[in-house]
This record gives sequence, structure tokens and C-alpha cells, in this order.
Amino acid sequence: MPTPTSRSPFTMLAPALALAFTLGFAGAAQATEQHEKPRTLTITGEGEVSAAPDIAYVETGVVTEGKTAAEALSANTKAMNEVFKGLGEAGIEKKDMQTSQFSVYPVYEQVKSEDNRPQTPKIGGYRVQNKLTVTVRDLDKLGGILDRVVTLGSNQLSGIRFSIDEPQPLLNEARKDAVKNALEKAKLYAGAAGVALGEIMSISENGSSMPQPMYMKSYASMARDESVPVASGEQTMTSSVTLVIRID
Repeated sequence: MPTPTSRSPFTMLAPALALAFTLGFAGAAQATEQHEKPRTLTITGEGEVSAAPDIAYVETGVVTEGKTAAEALSANTKAMNEVFKGLGEAGIEKKDMQTSQFSVYPVYEQVKSEDNRPQTPKIGGYRVQNKLTVTVRDLDKLGGILDRVVTLGSNQLSGIRFSIDEPQPLLNEARKDAVKNALEKAKLYAGAAGVALGEIMSISENGSSMPQPMYMKSYASMARDESVPVASGEQTMTSSVTLVIRID
């Protein structure tokens, strides 16, 4: 007959002791974690910097027509050569003159029969379009350059874009202003709440905006003897940051 195995009191209590130890350790760790988690203030700041544009992009070109494609192309080439020459004489470098579009396409005429019924259109000639983007780095010369290209034969001037050639330094100033703005607001809130600001725990950039090109409307219909007034205005760069600051 088997003899019953005797178990000591310690053996019987061991699982319960282990569980109690585990729960106690976890509770202590959780309490420590809650105790050590710092109080923080999260604040957002904005900054912006405005500056006058220092560069302009002029969209110009020549459109010609002829009975044949060769005739239209010859007339276009002659006119564009005059435009290129005049721009060079005005101080525009070759690197700042770029063809943006070139096309040759037929011009159709609507034909009607003797009984006035519409017929299949026929080719009545050809049109050549040559568009040019001109970069003007000296805005004081911009008005004179516009007058010049029109005088030299450009019959397609679709507009001007103003921009800032190197916006990065200005954008960095906007970022600095955003951090400064956030710190000023943090001091205000901390003072009102009766707490002291500690170290900055994190800085994150919410976004920044580079200047968008400013457009001047088309002036192709302007009389050739009329001077061209140009106003470039200002462009603005913005930045937004979020700071997480410890408070005591």
C-alpha cells in the first residue's frame, strides 16, 4: 500500500509567496515609474520673415504664321534671334535664357460648299510658337527689359514670376523666431500657473513654408511706347515648432 507523501509547510506556501513577490515587484515598479514621470508643458510657436523678391522670371516669346511651315519658321527664327540679341545686350547671360516651348502646327480654315454646307476644314497655313523663360537677376533692369523684348518683336508676353533666389537663410530666421515665440508663450503660461520652467525635452517642426512665386498678369496687349511699371512687393516665409518643456 503506497505511503502518502508528506509535504512541508514551506513547499505548500511557495507558489503563493512567489505570486505575492511578483505582484509586489510589479506594483513597486509601476509606482516608481509614475513617480519619475516628469510634468511637462507642450507649447507651439510661430515665426515669419518677409523680404522683397530679388529675382524675376519673364515668360515671353514669338508667334508667327505663314502659308507654309518653312515660311512661318523662317519668320519666327528671325524674330527670336533679335530677341536673343537684345536680351544679351541688356546684360542677360545665355544661362538665363531657356526655351520653354516650341511648336509648329497647321492653321485650319473652315470651308463651305456652294450651298453653304460646312465641308472638311483645310490647312490654310502654319503657326510657329517659340516661348522663352528669361531670368532677370537685377530687378532694377526689369522694366527696361520688358520694353526691349516687345520692341524687338516679342508678341507673346504671358507674365512675370517674382521670387527669392536664396530663401534658406530667411527661412532659418523664421525658424529661430518660431522657437523664440514658443519660449515666450511658455514663460507666460508658466508664470500664470505658478510653475517653473525646466529643460526643453523635445523640439519638433510642424512645418515651414517657402515663398510662393508672385505673378504679374499678362501685358501682351500693352502699347510698345508705354513704359512698364513693375512692383515686386514682398514675400513671406513661415515656420511652426512645438516644444515640450519640463516644469517644476
